[in-house]
Amino acid sequence: MSTQNLLVLATGGTIAGAADSATRHDYRPGQIGIDDFLSRVEELGIEANLTGKQIANIGSEDMSPEIWSDLHKATAAAISDPSCDGIIITHGTDTVEETAFMLDVTLPTTKPVVLVGAMRPATAVGYDGLRNFANAMRVASDPQAAGRGVLVVMGDRVFASRDIRKNRTRGTDAFAGFPRDAVGLVTPSALDWFGAPWRSDESARFDFRTDLPDVPVLFIHAGITPDYVDRLVTPETRGIIVCGVGEGNMPDPVRQRLFELCNESLSIVRASRLGEGLVDREPEDDANGFVAARALGPAKARILLQLLIAAGISEPGAIQIQFDRR
Repeated sequence: MSTQNLLVLATGGTIAGAADSATRHDYRPGQIGIDDFLSRVEELGIEANLTGKQIANIGSEDMSPEIWSDLHKATAAAISDPSCDGIIITHGTDTVEETAFMLDVTLPTTKPVVLVGAMRPATAVGYDGLRNFANAMRVASDPQAAGRGVLVVMGDRVFASRDIRKNRTRGTDAFAGFPRDAVGLVTPSALDWFGAPWRSDESARFDFRTDLPDVPVLFIHAGITPDYVDRLVTPETRGIIVCGVGEGNMPDPVRQRLFELCNESLSIVRASRLGEGLVDREPEDDANGFVAARALGPAKARILLQLLIAAGISEPGAIQIQFDRR
């Protein structure tokens, strides 16, 4: 394979973080600029032509629609550039699954797009950032990475954006996939895919939008009452994601209030607060007008519902079709 031309879009995060000591737990994300970071990558001697662009330098808890917009524009331009073979995005781990999913449903699948982060800052003992980045280079350089949607590389594993979830606060094995686990295994010297691409040459499923509607997340817990619902709803609210117990469950009084709001043209999607679990449709969903999130957790379900409403799709059956897609 010829030397690949890769664009690196940097947004900060722990992979660009630093602390005053190699053994301190507290650190500051987004301290290393893209030029400095790529100079460290060059010392690895991996064959690729890297070009860097700083989009932001933040902890990913501060990711915003404005940064998403800049990131989407830069990624879309690179996909359209015939001289670019693949795109790598460095990102904090806290919201990487949301950014990956947003890009996944608003970009075509004609070139590899790979997000990568680290669980330890660059100054820490056992820094995982350079290995993860070397793995991301391997994935982004492989033409077979195209057609799999936006991917995330962490801890020698490749995840599809629809599946990936951060399920630990510490350790380099903090990520898992559901309902599929990793779709590939990668090291700086090898890459193995589990199956063929499933989205070859697809156009973007949705237009990227900056005017997304208000869709809050309702966290269900013991003792919750219907007034919790009303505290979330404003005149601008267009839908609600229910972060339910078990398989998207909620107390009957809360369900009744959401049914009333559904009749007032709000879209209601039932997701689960569990890390792993499918939310299937139940008989009451037809009567209530609710949608089952299936394998999407609340954060990704929120993004998908926002995009659907912005695209003028509000009928529950049509929304359900989109949540059922792989």
